[in-house]
Amino acid sequence: MAGLELLSDQGYRLDGRKASELRKVQARMGVFAQADGSAYIEQGNTKVLAVVYGPHEMRASRGRTLYDRAVINCQYSMATFSTAERKRRPHGDRKSTEMSLHLKQTFEAAVMTQLYPRSQIDIYVKILQSDGGNYSACVNAATLAVIDAGIPMRDYVCACTVGFVDETPLADLSHVEEGGGSSLAMALLPRGGQIALLQMDARLHQDHLETLMEAAMTACKGVSKVLDEVVRQHLQVSVLTGE
Repeated sequence: MAGLELLSDQGYRLDGRKASELRKVQARMGVFAQADGSAYIEQGNTKVLAVVYGPHEMRASRGRTLYDRAVINCQYSMATFSTAERKRRPHGDRKSTEMSLHLKQTFEAAVMTQLYPRSQIDIYVKILQSDGGNYSACVNAATLAVIDAGIPMRDYVCACTVGFVDETPLADLSHVEEGGGSSLAMALLPRGGQIALLQMDARLHQDHLETLMEAAMTACKGVSKVLDEVVRQHLQVSVLTGE
């Protein structure tokens, strides 16, 4: 889709947002009683469920055991009904495997795994509805689920996808905007400004990279404020209900 269609002359996008404006985020923690931690997030029309089990003793091959820290196991999947295209998405397909690896790398940078040697932490995320920024929404949902499980982290790890249209960086891309040009996904530990993961799926001129990264960092910090508010509200409810 042409850049002019994604950004109007007045600087508004297809959904009425300004270039740096995030999609509306709604989230809840503790939505799945059978797990150690869980969370549900809606980032625009992208909806994700995340559950966490552990830390627990290694159940798989003993050869994977790490004697100085926990192993993080991540599994990403998409519900059959998550997109308009109805097709089965088997576990282990290339896209799911790649996304699972990205999530594993992201949370290895954030979770204090050294506190749980010879253990395993399982993080499962499922896309219930897909409308762009799938990786980012998964990271944000999993962050809330890990916190709900009581697993210590160095910081919130927050993610956002940004793009570049008409010399203008766009924050928190929708599905339509992701197909309109270069996009960059960033996972950030906002307090220290540490980047946990950075991914690009298309070419971008070097002159634009710094601008796009600054926009991504600003967007991630905006997401962290939203997640922090969700955690604080959850804690207040937990104290009031005595859970």
